[in-house]
Formats: sequence, structure tokens, C-alpha cells
Amino acid sequence: MRILVLGRTGYLGRHVVAHLRGLPDTHLPEAGRSSTGAGADLRVDLAADSPDRLAKTLAEAAPDAVINCAGATGGDAVTLAEVNARGPAALCAALRQAAPRARLVHLGSAAEYGPGEPGTKVTETAATRPLGPYGATKLAGTAAVTASGLDAVVLRVGNPVGPGAPPTGLPGRVAALLREAGTATGTATATGTGTMLRLGDLSAYRDFVDVRDVARAAVLAVTATGPLPAVLNIGGGEAVRVRDLVQMLARRAGFGGRIEEDTGAAGGSARSAAVSWQCSDITAAGEALGWRPSYTLEESLAALWAHGGAGTGDTDAPGRDATGTEGDHAP
Repeated sequence: MRILVLGRTGYLGRHVVAHLRGLPDTHLPEAGRSSTGAGADLRVDLAADSPDRLAKTLAEAAPDAVINCAGATGGDAVTLAEVNARGPAALCAALRQAAPRARLVHLGSAAEYGPGEPGTKVTETAATRPLGPYGATKLAGTAAVTASGLDAVVLRVGNPVGPGAPPTGLPGRVAALLREAGTATGTATATGTGTMLRLGDLSAYRDFVDVRDVARAAVLAVTATGPLPAVLNIGGGEAVRVRDLVQMLARRAGFGGRIEEDTGAAGGSARSAAVSWQCSDITAAGEALGWRPSYTLEESLAALWAHGGAGTGDTDAPGRDATGTEGDHAP
């Protein structure tokens, strides 16, 4: 089976590739924005290539399936639209020309739902009310995929956490700050009681899911027999107060200082402040894929800390990352 992974050098993409390499009789053509960089054999730039050019590249790759992990979590509205909205639309147009029978697994975002109702888990049929360009552009990408007529499924991913988490998301950023605090106190971990971390408002609830579980869901989706639902939620299935996650990570780091919240800063994001609750109902993914999270949040944070530092995002596309989930709604 030939599986083309786009965004393979990003946070989720790296884990997806690692899982796919464990499958027998699987070939993974390498593609990236530069045919000479990151070991890529094929040049693919979803934000800029025309559908005809993409179709020629796809014809050369001859994939049985495509997993699109490419996405932008930061940048201006134009960048977000080019990568998150135009990219999937161009990819679908190219697939219809070059590989109409290939399965497409596209990584969407729980940010597409927008604000949730406290105590309620959102299902795939819930109304989508994204706040800001990130969630809106991710929703536009989902619309392009679900309306494409292809054998396609969108995995709406919650807030990924685990080994290699980039500093663009809260877990990776807090881990980096804790390591800096430990260095400042002259210890391997941040044990200085006089050390203080200043963060934004940590009162929001988020649905965290281990990056390795997300990768496993993508592999299950790309190898499943028969048609799949158009959209499947991939999350931890539980709402966790962000403050609790930060405290868990601080304990893991041996942090003995204080954590101070600036409730007026909202973690530096007005969008995060407006989304105080998010939690996904993951029942459908269990029914369609036999998938459930296998890592607890404690295990995910332990792996993040043991990894030795936050990841760098998508090394093939600076400013772009394969998370596709955190930029709009993580504090």
C-alpha cells in the first residue's frame, strides 16, 4: 500500500509516519515543499501549487491513500487561509484528477466547533461556530474535503499533547518555561522556591489527546475497509481544566516555585478567552475505527517532559505545523 503523508515533518505528521512504518507492505513516498529538503522526493506545496501541478505530482506518487497533516496554527489571516482552506481544496481537486480512488484522511480541528456548552460533549453533528480566522479556515478545509466526492474522512482533533509538543501550544510552551526556570535556578529541574511562572488565564477547559493516539487514529482511518463517516472526533473525551494540566506538568518537572495567572491576559489570546469549554464526544470514532485513547494525560505529560524539550513544528514549512488544532483555542 502506497500512502502519501503531507506535512510529514510537522508535530502530528512525524508521529503518523512513525506509526505507518510499523505496517507491513507499506511504502511511504516522501513529499515536501522543497524536493531537495528534508529528504523529500516529491515537491508539494498545498498553499501555492495549482491543482494541475499537484495532480502531476500525485500521479507520479501513485498513492493508494493520502493523509493530510499539513496545516497552519499561526500567522495572519492570509497565511491561515492559504494553508488551511485553499490547501485542502486544491488537494481534493488534484486527487479527483490523478487518484480518484485514493482514500483521503484529513486532519481537522476541534476549533471548528467554537465555544462549547459547559458539561456537554460535542458530537460530529453539532453546529460549527468557529471564532477567528484559524477555526474558520480549518472549517473551510473540512467543507472542501467532505464535499469533494472522494473517499475521504476528516478527523477533528482536540488539543494534542505528548512527546515533541511544539511551543506554539500550551503544553509545549509550559514545558519550555519550566526548563528555563530550572536552568535559572541552577538545577536539572525547576526546584527553586523563589521562581515564578507568569501565565495567562488558566480557567478554560480543553480536551487533550495524546499525539500518539492521534497518529494511531489516522492509521486506522487510512487502512479501514469500507466507507467511513465524513467527520470523526479524535480527542481525549474529557474536559480538563487548563490549570490542572499546568499543575500536573509542574509537578512532573519538580517545580517548587509559584504559578501566577494574569486573568486579564487570557493566555495572550482573546480567542481562547471566548472559548471557555471544549470537549468532544468520541463515540463515533470508537464505532467506525475501533479507536479509543490509550494514554492518560499523566502519561502524555510524562512523555512530553521525558522527551527533553518541545518540538519545532514543521521543519519543512516554517510557520506551519501539523497540529492543525491549537492555534485558535489553546490558552
